[in-house]
Amino acid sequence: MENFVEVYAVQGQINAEMVKNFLVSKGINAFISQESAGVTYGLTVGPLGLAKIYVPEEQEIEAVLILEKMDRGEFDLGEGTPEEVVPPEDDPITD
Repeated sequence: MENFVEVYAVQGQINAEMVKNFLVSKGINAFISQESAGVTYGLTVGPLGLAKIYVPEEQEIEAVLILEKMDRGEFDLGEGTPEEVVPPEDDPITD
């Protein structure tokens, strides 16, 4: 069984999902833990709103380095959006 360690904590499930998905996009296996009452009532402040992000122990250092870069804003796309985020021509949303 893998050992998991907490690497980050944010207020609210939505913020936690964004951080978790960012880690996953970087190849880090991550999951969220939040007090069930906080999730049920959609709390985003206080102890019940705190959501913690966990990663496998062997990925802890890599995850922490990625999160530190994220906090410093080093992953900003800046101007000139990459082609992969431009909707395709047959995108039903823009048609």
